Order: sequence, then C-alpha cells, then structure tokens
Amino acid sequence: MGETNFYDLDLETKPDFVQCMKRIYAWYDGEIIDRVPVRFSAHNEEYDKADKGGGWKNFRDKWFDTEYQVNQFISALDSHPWLGETFPMYYPNLGPNFFAAAITDSELEFGEVTSWGKPQILKEDDLEQIAFRRGNSYYQKIIEMTKYALERCDNRFMVGYTDMHPSLDCADALRGTEELCMDMFDAEEFVIALTEKCFQAFFPMMDEFHSLLKSKNQLSVSWMNIPSYESMHIPSCDLGAMISRDFFNQFSLPYIKKEVKHFRHNIFHLDGKGVANHVDELLKIEEIQAIQWVQGVGDDKPIMQWVDFIKKIQGAGKSIVVDLEPEELEPFMDAMDPRGIYLCIPEKEPEQQRRIMDRLMKWK
Repeated sequence: MGETNFYDLDLETKPDFVQCMKRIYAWYDGEIIDRVPVRFSAHNEEYDKADKGGGWKNFRDKWFDTEYQVNQFISALDSHPWLGETFPMYYPNLGPNFFAAAITDSELEFGEVTSWGKPQILKEDDLEQIAFRRGNSYYQKIIEMTKYALERCDNRFMVGYTDMHPSLDCADALRGTEELCMDMFDAEEFVIALTEKCFQAFFPMMDEFHSLLKSKNQLSVSWMNIPSYESMHIPSCDLGAMISRDFFNQFSLPYIKKEVKHFRHNIFHLDGKGVANHVDELLKIEEIQAIQWVQGVGDDKPIMQWVDFIKKIQGAGKSIVVDLEPEELEPFMDAMDPRGIYLCIPEKEPEQQRRIMDRLMKWK
C-alpha cells in the first residue's frame, strides 16, 4: 500500500482538515500523532431530534423532500464550530432498512425520526423478489439526494454515502427476527440462500455510491463520520445479540469476511453486550481495523465498567471508538492507554470542547 495523499478539501468550515485526517489515519493504525481523535457528538445523535417544515401530507413526503433535507443541514452549518475531528458531513438517509427496501421494492414506514419495514420474505418462493433494481424508488431517491448535496456542498461540507445493512442484518429485516431465528434451527439452507441474496447487491451498490462521490473529489464516509481517502465500510450484525456463537459463525461471519475484503478501512459497529459475545471472532479478522463499541444505556453505563473489554480490543491490535460523557474523561484517561482510542463526546459548548482538546494533548 503506497503512502496516503493527504489532500485538502479546502473546506471553509474545516481549515484543519488535513491535520484531522492525519490523526484519523494514525488511529486506523493504532498510533497517535499529537492527541487521540475526538468527535463532539453522540452516537445516533441524528435520530434524537425531530425537524419541522411544512406542506407534507405524511412523514414519507418529508423524508423524500430532497431540497428540504439537504438545506436543513446547510442551514445549521454556521451554528456549529466543527472542532476536533467533527466534520461537516451530510449523508443521505432513509433509515436503517434502506438496503432491504432497495432490493425488494417493498415499502418502508416512516416516522418522525426513523423508518422501518415489514417482513417481505414469507416463504422460499419469495426469494425471487430480491434483486438490485436501479429503478427502485428508494435507491433513486438516495442517488438524487447525493447528487443534490454534491451540487450544494460548495467547499463548505463533505458528502457521504447512506447507511447500509446487507447480509444477515438485511435478512433479519426481510424475514423478521423471530422467524429468522427459528429458521436457523429448522431451515438452514433457506437461511443460507436468503443471506446470499441479501449480499449480492451490496458491492454493486457501494461501488456506485463511491464512484459518484469520488467523481467530485469526496472521501469515503458515512453516518459514523470517520472518513477515509480510500474506502471505508461499517460492517455490523445487530442480530448477533439474539443468536448463539455457532449460528453467528455459520450465518454471519462468512459475509462479514467477504464484506471487509472489499474496502481499505472497516470499522465494525458492535452494538451492545449481546453482539459483544462474538467479539473474539471479529478480532481475528485482519481487514477490520477498528471496533465501534456501543455500550448501551441504563445499567450498561457508565463507560468505566467496560475498561477491561476496551483493553481487550486494544490488546488484539484493533483501534476502538468509545462514547464518553464529559465527566467520564478524567477517570477514563487515567485507566487507559490512548493508542487506538477515538472519543465521541456529546459536548456542545465550544469553549469546553477546546478545553477537552487541550487536555487530550497531555494524554500520553
């Protein structure tokens, strides 16, 4: 692999862009230049607020209003300091089941801050429904949103690709969690066939997204807001929380391995302690550079109870993304080696953000 060309996007909102990218590339390699990367936002922050407009008959119309969605992001640009590794980045979004809807022509139900689908694969014959149809309304809407954002970004923000959940997570969306789990006991070949169908469109779709972004000199980035000059993917298996290690290794792990070989950088979205049951197998995959640890809520907080788990990931040679409350910073720093750590801190006050960055400069 040749040396990285750390070119500048010349964003007026992010004059320290190149230095931030150098920190991120050092993090991908488990190293530090001057401090750990830090993003001042919370996990799933984009789903925590409901925006308002006018004239829509239903939520679907609001989500499909391309100009409104992009302009809402643009209108908030100047109110954000974009400090640390917090990048001004818009990505088109129709919810976590976009990929499943795009390969079946099924309808999504839209709420105020998210969307969801209904199971579509009720019997084996329904597998014939699954195919990559470029004329699909959801796929075309994402392309339209991407192109419109690229027209409007004008050296003020980055544009990323949408949230993608292929393979077993897509099978879960199309079959339904309870039915798919029972199928693993009763219809092994059906699960294999369904998951393969839910994988086949992934590379062609991602390649089209990346081609569109690269044609406008954009980086590879999505909802996690951690870019790559080359290609970046966020593999996941949220269904892993519901299945045994044997079923995970049989039905999910082979597709995770296929997915990550296609991309230069991979950050596995490890959604909670249920999915963490499978971390040993994930840590063996060379192409996964990092783990995003989503600790959960309620009794799964605070972060300090997960220090040994985070150290285990570091010890396996992987970097890690950690969500941290501002008041947790000092004890966390005292307990941890900073190498390979990427912090996400929900601090909105710019002066406090600067203080945090100054403190992180002394974490060695």
